[in-house]
Order: sequence, then C-alpha cells, then structure tokens
Amino acid sequence: MKNNIIAIVFLFLGVNSFAQKDEVLLTINDEPIYVSEFKRIYEKNLDQINDSEKGIDKNLDLFINYKLKLNEAYKLKLDTSKTYISEYKSYKNQLMTPYLQDEDFKKIMLQEAYDRTINEVRASHILITPPKNKTKIDTTILVKRLDSIVTKIKEGVPFEKLAKKISDDPSAKINGGDLGYFSAFRMVYPFEEAAYKTEVGKVSKVFKTKFGYHILKVTDKRKSKGAFEVAHILIRDMNDSTKTKVDSIYQKILEGNDFSELAKKYSEDKGSAVKGGVLPRFTSGRMVPSFENEVFKLTKSGEISRPFKTRYGWHIVKLIKNYPVKTFEELKPQLEARIRTSGRGKLSINKLISDLKSKYKISVNKQLLNQVIQDRDFEFPEEQEQNSILSIENRDINFLQFLNYIKNKKYLSVESLWESFKDDSVLNYYKDNLEYIYPEYKNTLQEYKDGLLLFDLMKTKIWDASQKDDEGLTMYFEKNKSKYKGKELAEIKGEVINDYQRFLEDDWVKTLRKENKIKIKSKEIKKLKKSYNQ
Repeated sequence: MKNNIIAIVFLFLGVNSFAQKDEVLLTINDEPIYVSEFKRIYEKNLDQINDSEKGIDKNLDLFINYKLKLNEAYKLKLDTSKTYISEYKSYKNQLMTPYLQDEDFKKIMLQEAYDRTINEVRASHILITPPKNKTKIDTTILVKRLDSIVTKIKEGVPFEKLAKKISDDPSAKINGGDLGYFSAFRMVYPFEEAAYKTEVGKVSKVFKTKFGYHILKVTDKRKSKGAFEVAHILIRDMNDSTKTKVDSIYQKILEGNDFSELAKKYSEDKGSAVKGGVLPRFTSGRMVPSFENEVFKLTKSGEISRPFKTRYGWHIVKLIKNYPVKTFEELKPQLEARIRTSGRGKLSINKLISDLKSKYKISVNKQLLNQVIQDRDFEFPEEQEQNSILSIENRDINFLQFLNYIKNKKYLSVESLWESFKDDSVLNYYKDNLEYIYPEYKNTLQEYKDGLLLFDLMKTKIWDASQKDDEGLTMYFEKNKSKYKGKELAEIKGEVINDYQRFLEDDWVKTLRKENKIKIKSKEIKKLKKSYNQ
C-alpha cells in the first residue's frame, strides 16, 4: 500500500522547473503556494485522468486537500520518527547513486571490462605482505625489496624460482606463482590492470593491492575460449595398474557404452559421479592447466578425450557444450552490475571527486595539519579543535572532525588519512548540494518524502483507526445498509471497511479545511483556466 501512496504523490509532482516569475496561487495559513507547483502537478496528472476530471477547479480542490494533509503530517512531527528517517535516508542514498558516477568514465570502464572479458591473460606473481603496523618506512623497504627482485629477474634468475623462495602467497611454493589464465573481474582491479597492461614476457612495476605489494610476469595472452560444460571420469590411483583400468574404461566408451553410466560406476570423483560425471560450468583459470588444456582440444559437443593425467589422477572427459563469450550488448547489463559492485565502481567515484576538487574552491589550514602530522597524540586545546582545518566553497570543517576521523586508525599515516578525509568531505559537500544542481533530483526526492509522510499520516489517522473502531464501523454499516443490498456485515466486511475509510477521510478533510485559513487568488485561477482553454 505504501508504494501505491507514493505512486499517487508522483502523479502530483513533476520534474519541470519554472525559471519565469512565479505568482502566488493561494496561501494556507499565510504560507504561499505558487502557480508553478500547481501547474507541474496538474500537467503531469493530465495524462492519467479522464477528460471529465481535468477541470482546474476540481484539481485545485484535490491539490489543496493534499497540501493540508502534508501540513498536518509535519504538525504531528511524523517526519521525526525513526522509521521515516531511516526509509528516507535509504531512498536518498539510492536516488543519488547515478549522480555519483562520471558517465564518460563509466563508458570507458564498461568497454574495458568487455575487452578484458573476451581476452584472457596468464600471469605469475610474487607477493610481499606488509606487517600489520605498517609505516611509511616499512612501505619504502617493501618496494625496494621488490625492485631488487625485479633486478634479479632481469639478470636471468627464473621468476618461478624466486616466487617459490620469496613470495608470501602460500600457493607459490607449489605453482611458482603461476595463476593460470584469467579475465575481467577474476582478480582485484589493481592486479587485473597491471596484468593487462604488461606485455607478454615482461615483468610489471611494483604495485599495491589490498593483499600487499606485487610484481607479476605475463606469460601469455589469448582470446577467451568462453565457458565449458563437461563430464569426466576420474581414477585417483597413480600406480601402473591404474593406466590399464583407465584404458579399459576408455575402450568401453569406444564400444558404445553410455558415458554417464560408466562415470556413475567407475569415477572416483564422488561429487560428480552421481550426476554422470557432470562438472559445474567453468571458464579459464578455474581448473588446473593440465585439465583445461585437454578440454580445450575438444571442439564438438559429445566429443571425448583420450585418457590423460593431472596431479589428481587419470581423467577421461566428455564435452557437453562450449558457451562462447556473448556480444557486448548481451553482456552489458551484467557488466554494469559487476562494475557497480566491484572496485571499478569506486574508480568512477574517484574520478568524480578528482573533477570536483579541481572545480571547488578548497583551502587547507596547513599549520593545524602539520601539527597533527608531527604529533597525532597531542592533546589539542578545545578552542583549537573548533578552528577550521578545511574549507570547501562556503563550508568550514572544524579540526575536531578530522581528529575524530583519525582517532582509531593508528595503523594508517596521518598523510593518507588526510587525503581520504578531504576526499570524503568534498564528496559530502557535493551530495548535500545535489538538489541545487539537479532539479529532477530535488523533485523526485521531494515526491518520495511527501509520499512517505502521506502514507504514515493516512495509516495513523484513517487506516489503523478504522481497523480498531468496530463500533464506528457497525454504526456506519447500519446507517448505509441500503446500499449493500441486504447483505450482512460479516459477508462484505472488507468492502464496508474501505467505504468507512473513505467516509472518515472525507470527514477529516472537511475538518482540516475549517481549521486552516485558505485564501485563493481568483485572478491567477482565471489566468490558469484561460491558458488551458477552460
């Protein structure tokens, strides 16, 4: 029901703004309501109502009733309830999301994501993780350490050997840092970016991710092979008799025995055996390379591999289907969703912040900032805490806000925290001023705000009251019994409740009209009627 009420409000409010001189159409308790607001509501409503309901007078009555109800909601302080504030805040955050993206940058990111979906890269890496209480000195040491490793690689020391010896990635002890093939969204974005921008056979510069500091070597790039659905038979034992057993199963397949039944009978991969050997659909990098390489040799659905060995045992694989990468247009909605929920979404916001910082007038109290950089634990006097440390246009942000921001983040340097604080402050300033920049955002937000209030008001004044008022409902039914054609209240209680609610609302609106002073400017009404040929 709440959505219905909000939808009704949307009919009353439009998105057009009026730059011309605005005349007062009416006042309610001396508060002016302008012609532009009524016109916006009326014109948006025209396509939703019958010709017989398009009269200015009738719509003005509805408009006045609506404004009276909203006034009542504010008088009852319904806009201060925790539920209302929570819902309004949630919707506001949702509504502003598109305004926090740089559209041109989003298009670039979208095309990049698709290009990296249709092209795969294979890379090996060495990871050095910093200590938990890292400092600026620690960071410098880590970068120098990785730089020295790069030098050794250039001098001819095998990457794999260094990865096994030095890397903090536990898997490197087994795979020499080889991560296999991957495509877009499979790695954190900084890692993906480094891999795709490094040439085959080259080693990247040192780069940072949330896991630590890396260098990587790109060993291959190729077109994506899409996704594969296969079934397999696995024999785990690696002794000499196992090969004989696998060959005998393979011979049964060549003789026409059903692959699915053979998998159920012989496969030692119990998870897939019960499904006839069928594995979940996978893309490059999901299986060990020795398994993937044999699968990629199969080109036709139903084709079966010769027995081959991986570190897990002997396999026979049947290709069920190969799913090529979809077109850009087909993948676009999925890519947009992945970008929003991955690190790429943050990149678009960062681009917006960068643009805002170059646009806004920003000033920093460097004296205060330097004081806290030199000694973050110093107890600053209370009066100093109220001084402005950052100004964005006409907004001053006091020193205390920054001190609170860094209080429980001892593991990060003051310099890095300052940059984050400044970025957050710039973005918050932009968010707080969205309604002055984008009229459509302001109007849509107001629509929802009014809709929530109207819903809560109607629930309080009419719907809940009518549900609890059995005596009033019975009296209303008895008084209007003739229109229900002899039916008993129990038979048509839902219909009677609806009618009783309309009765209570009409009676309540009459009371509101008596309690509030309404003055209509007849001259403006005549102008409106003339402009709409009424």
